[in-house]
Amino acid sequence: MQSFEQLLQQFEKSFNKRHFPSEPASLYDSSQYILGIGGKRVRPVMCLMGNELFDDIQSDAWDVGTAIELFHNFSLIHDDIMDAAPLRRGVPTVHANFGTNTAILAGDVMLIMCYEYLNKVQATHKGKIIALFNKTALEVSEGQQLDMDFERRAHVSFSDYEKMIELKTSVLLAASLKMGAIIGGASAGNASHLYEFGRNLGIAFQVQDDYLDAFGDPERFGKQVGGDILANKKTFLMIHALEHASGAEKDLLLSLMQTNPSDKVEKVLNIFRNVGVNEWALKLKKEYLEKAFEHLEAIAVSSNRKAPLEQLAHFLIQRDH
Repeated sequence: MQSFEQLLQQFEKSFNKRHFPSEPASLYDSSQYILGIGGKRVRPVMCLMGNELFDDIQSDAWDVGTAIELFHNFSLIHDDIMDAAPLRRGVPTVHANFGTNTAILAGDVMLIMCYEYLNKVQATHKGKIIALFNKTALEVSEGQQLDMDFERRAHVSFSDYEKMIELKTSVLLAASLKMGAIIGGASAGNASHLYEFGRNLGIAFQVQDDYLDAFGDPERFGKQVGGDILANKKTFLMIHALEHASGAEKDLLLSLMQTNPSDKVEKVLNIFRNVGVNEWALKLKKEYLEKAFEHLEAIAVSSNRKAPLEQLAHFLIQRDH
């Protein structure tokens, strides 16, 4: 069994090439541009790991992994347009560099190219793979729409936010693993458990991300403390605080979300601590991680084959505070 790092090196070597025609360069260079600025490639490598959990890695897994990474980058191009984001991974976004109209088309052709790779999959698995890919692509779009809807809503419940994160983030991780499992010949039950492992892991990762934005060490994690607070994002932490704060604290929290005093982050974090949001978030992350490992444990293969996925989960959720 190979580690995530070993498979990442192999995938990078396979993926780092031009995936688009040369002309018109004004279109296809913009599609290639975002692929050249790097990325963690977590999702396609999870597809490879899902395959290797059950069998030697098949050529289909490389094509499906490539389609997954192209889809992920397609979604980033369009997300950046919707967010009016000037930078992605420290460099200008596609729309900032090539213009919004070209960026929209660049994303479109990237999505179409996904199906060029999916069409290479052998007939035995192609139907299941494309059905799951299509279902996941729709769910990611639904999650993005819900995220935008929540920006305009005064109240977002915990279950609403959890569902949005599941759709926007978790299902693609889960589907990447399951597509690999299908290629590896997994039973329906085993493939379902692997999907649930990825889904719960994805939500745990988002809880951690929300937590670190508020309570992480900015020097260690390279993030401005309270960025989500300044942007008035309805995170797991903010939703829990609004649902559990006392009357006066809730009123202050709502007032702070409408204004931007210089000490806004400090005041919000004080309320978070008073409500016990920091301890609650760590407990919530642990609960999702434990659910993920329960599903991994239920998969009927030897424990040594599961070790790389266990290591990946601990790597993604490596910080305890």
